[in-house]
Amino acid sequence: MNHERFTVDNAREICGGLARTSKMPCPSYSLPAAECHVGSKLEPVAGSVCHGCYARKGKYPIPVVQAALYRRLATLRHPRWSDAVATLIRASSTSHFRWHDSGDLQGRWHLDNIITACRLTPLVRHWLPTKEYAIVRSLRPRDVPRNLTIRLSAPMLDGKAPIWWRQTSTVVSDGSHSCPAPSQHNACGLCRDCWSKSVATVSYKHK
Repeated sequence: MNHERFTVDNAREICGGLARTSKMPCPSYSLPAAECHVGSKLEPVAGSVCHGCYARKGKYPIPVVQAALYRRLATLRHPRWSDAVATLIRASSTSHFRWHDSGDLQGRWHLDNIITACRLTPLVRHWLPTKEYAIVRSLRPRDVPRNLTIRLSAPMLDGKAPIWWRQTSTVVSDGSHSCPAPSQHNACGLCRDCWSKSVATVSYKHK
């Protein structure tokens, strides 16, 4: 594939643009929470981490926000999607990037496109949280770029993280959480543990 760069406007038109959230210290790429494969099955289940999903509340249901989320979803199979996202990431001058503050992987083809975008932005540290275990299981260790941390999310509140993957996350109801956001205005601040391959498990406090 030709990875020649194009303009920011071209890139935004192709991939639907990046997102910004108040918690994150960097841009992100968001998709509709209603289109999560595993998450949509977990959302109605009491005790699951997706029950009462934050990405279905607050500003997310606003029509203009939903329109932007579905616009991005519709672009995922564009042949130059990876180039477009990489162009916008480079233009943002960010050192970190989060995949899916809302939404999740749509298939192995989607993960492959994300991996390509990560390889095109080698100076940026990428974090991809996901509950799509079946998609990640198809990866070989050498398929994952050094600048991409794929963090598998435990599906149940106070549940155990999967043991077959090195980087994971959990949601806990007690005070054992490791994420500092609750004590610093619900923001990452200087913490970058979620992006770090050396941090095995990040525990988030249940809201």
